[in-house]
Amino acid sequence: MILKFFNKLDKTVEKVSSVGLVVFIMLILLLALLNIVCRWVGLAVMWIDPLVRHLVFICTFLGGVIATGRGTHVGIDIVSKYLEKNKFNRMKKIISRIIICVSLGTLIWLIYASFVLFKVEMEFGKPQFLGIHSGFLVLIIPIGFMLIACRFFNKLLCSFSKNNEDKSC
Repeated sequence: MILKFFNKLDKTVEKVSSVGLVVFIMLILLLALLNIVCRWVGLAVMWIDPLVRHLVFICTFLGGVIATGRGTHVGIDIVSKYLEKNKFNRMKKIISRIIICVSLGTLIWLIYASFVLFKVEMEFGKPQFLGIHSGFLVLIIPIGFMLIACRFFNKLLCSFSKNNEDKSC
């Protein structure tokens, strides 16, 4: 029951992240093109550059969310390949779970630290482009880390599933 819920949540996060990534990349390209055209005709639209920077920041987190779910994020696979080659599948699963737990612990710490940054920014920050407060722009960080943590948590749950070869995990 819980596994089904987290699998459904994981699939939803995957779809929203994928669609969001495509939409934001297209928006980045269109805004950059608009900025170039505006400069050709002598107009300066001051809010485009900071908006594009923050959209790139969002795309970075969305890419991390997608890579985490697919297992294509940055990793060192020396031990994993050695254990797989020598048929130590049980040991490989244990080490994989340890790595996921350490990753989750690190993400929890990063989420906490980024919320502290958010609170400080809300208190001492100021409005940036288009009147958006800098604290809301910093909120990209904890939300991105939380989405990545959800994907890792689902991977951890799936690693304990009896049929973790199933496509749902």
